[in-house]
Amino acid sequence: MTLVNEPVEKNVNRKKYCRFKKAGIKYIDYKDPNFLLKLVNEQGRILPRRLTGTSLKYQRKVAQAIKRSRHLALMPFVADQLK
Repeated sequence: MTLVNEPVEKNVNRKKYCRFKKAGIKYIDYKDPNFLLKLVNEQGRILPRRLTGTSLKYQRKVAQAIKRSRHLALMPFVADQLK
């Protein structure tokens, strides 16, 4: 039996941070598909900033690197199960 007005516990949301600023990465290599696969979902779509916590500057660089990698066939454009 569940109570209707019982508060639902949520996971503690951690503060998002830009992993590129923290690690001091200035160039995102499009020739490294293993790293870029961490920034796409199962269908191959680029994860948004609100999920990854990436800053705007580096999100643009990530998107450009993923698109270059796809164009050179290092990564698939779409997939059923990428991960």
